[in-house]
Amino acid sequence: MLYALVDRDDAWHRRVVAWWRRATEEILVPAPVLPEITYLLHTRLGARAELAFLRAVVSGEFSVEPLFPEDVARSADIMAIYADTPLGFVDASVAATAERLAIVSILTTDRRHFSLIRPQHVSAFQLLP
Repeated sequence: MLYALVDRDDAWHRRVVAWWRRATEEILVPAPVLPEITYLLHTRLGARAELAFLRAVVSGEFSVEPLFPEDVARSADIMAIYADTPLGFVDASVAATAERLAIVSILTTDRRHFSLIRPQHVSAFQLLP
C-alpha cells in the first residue's frame, strides 16, 4: 500500500490516494515493512522517493510500530500455517503485530495473502482500501 501511495503508475495508486485523503486514523507501520518499502522505492523510483518516504516517517505521517520477540515467534507460526501460500516474514509480521494490538483493519493491496490469514482475535482482517 505504501508503495502504491507514492507510485503514480501503480494500479492501486488512485484508490490508495483517495483512501489516504479521507483517512483520520493513525497509520501504524510495523518496523519490518520499512526495509521492504524503502528498497522498492529506491530500486523502482529512485533515491529521492526513498528519502521522501523516510522524511515522512520522521515527520510523523506514519507511526512505526516496533517488532517484539513474541511478534517474531507468532510470525513464524503464521508462516508455518500458510507455508503453501507462501507467506513471507514481512506479511506475517504485519499480521502478528495486528493481532498483538487487536487491530482489525489492514491497509494493503495484497489481497491474496491477507485474505487467507485467520487472525486469533477476529474471524478475518478488514482489508483497506
